[in-house]
Amino acid sequence: MDAAQTPGGWRRRRASKGQRAGIGVVFLWFFIGGIFHFAATDTEARIVPPWMPWPVAAVLVSGVFELAGAAGLALPAWRRAAGIGLFLLTIAVTPAHVYMLQEPQRFPVPLWALWLRLPVQALLLWLIAWSTWRPRGPERKG
Repeated sequence: MDAAQTPGGWRRRRASKGQRAGIGVVFLWFFIGGIFHFAATDTEARIVPPWMPWPVAAVLVSGVFELAGAAGLALPAWRRAAGIGLFLLTIAVTPAHVYMLQEPQRFPVPLWALWLRLPVQALLLWLIAWSTWRPRGPERKG
């Protein structure tokens, strides 16, 4: 078993090839998404539910968190924390997806694509958790 020594003396198992590929997908998802929050702020702000105050600020703050999370994925010492943060952020943006489903006439997106976002989001949550979670603890021998 491939493991790396951590500063506390524990061993951390290295990510498998599949997990590294998953980390790459999650990194690109949030890196590109984070950039889009700044490149198309007004477009992103339109999907913020009307009950939420300061939609532009919400878009900018979530963009910062997306970019910070993507950067954290690139650093093995921060990967678990970044994964937890991106998992929570993905849940936090769910009201925007629900709002788009409730008011599809407001958005130039086919209805089937709005419905597809929910299972894609569930898949993304699974991929974040699976690719960034590596148990820590003493390495087992034998």
